Amino acid sequence: MMEIHGIDLNTILFAFGITLFAGLSTGVGSALAFFAKRTNTRFLSVSLGFSAGVMIYVSLIEIFAKARTSLTEVYGVREGYWYTVLAFFAGIALIAIIDKLIPSMENPHELKSIEDLSKSPDELKAKKLMRMGLFTALAIGIHNFPEGLATFMAAVTSPHLGIAIAVAIAIHNVPEGIAVSVPVYYATGSKRKAFWYSFTSGLAEPVGALVGFLLLMPFLGPTLFGVLFAGVAGIMVFISLDELLPSAEKYGEHHLSIYGLIAGMVVMAVSLLLFV
Repeated sequence: MMEIHGIDLNTILFAFGITLFAGLSTGVGSALAFFAKRTNTRFLSVSLGFSAGVMIYVSLIEIFAKARTSLTEVYGVREGYWYTVLAFFAGIALIAIIDKLIPSMENPHELKSIEDLSKSPDELKAKKLMRMGLFTALAIGIHNFPEGLATFMAAVTSPHLGIAIAVAIAIHNVPEGIAVSVPVYYATGSKRKAFWYSFTSGLAEPVGALVGFLLLMPFLGPTLFGVLFAGVAGIMVFISLDELLPSAEKYGEHHLSIYGLIAGMVVMAVSLLLFV
């Protein structure tokens, strides 16, 4: 079997495939906005909580542990642990800075619902809405880039881990797709254009995977692997606490989001145990 940088070609193609699946699920959110009559807030709340549970559990139990093991092999127990913790918080800092640089109006964390489509265009300024939709698409693209890198690197190292991360990210990309499509539809009156902008905003994830493959794979040793995985864990924890759980609570009841969170942790724990 052909190998690239010491990794089986099928594994690399699989990693690209699930990263593409995760990214393009923004299109699912857009489609839901047009074909559903109302937002199923209870289901969305549980789903977002579930996604947060998967990401938090896998980040703190599996990814952080892999990063620590890799770095302690190179630097010893004490220094390796320090570097793991520093890389973890560096990942949090990176995604927090990206989040801070995006104006609040265009931030994908500002929720949109399917019901927003029922408002008349006269209530809102088309030009302002178009700008909001385009900047939201750009903001989601920026957010999705490190997510794509995280999914790809995890899938290359451990396919079942990559699948878990891809599914969690795909779930949280659905409301982001709604966030792009609603204002663009309002501004243009075109469902096709709204769907296209929403769909393409998810392409940043496979682009992140491609950058990871081209730039990082040739240098992927224990140190780089450990730093990357610890950083990825930090990014995913931040996304879960800053995006997913607040969104889950705004879409539904507090307890629904927590039930979803716990269910996500349980499912992730069981799936990891099956591969021990």
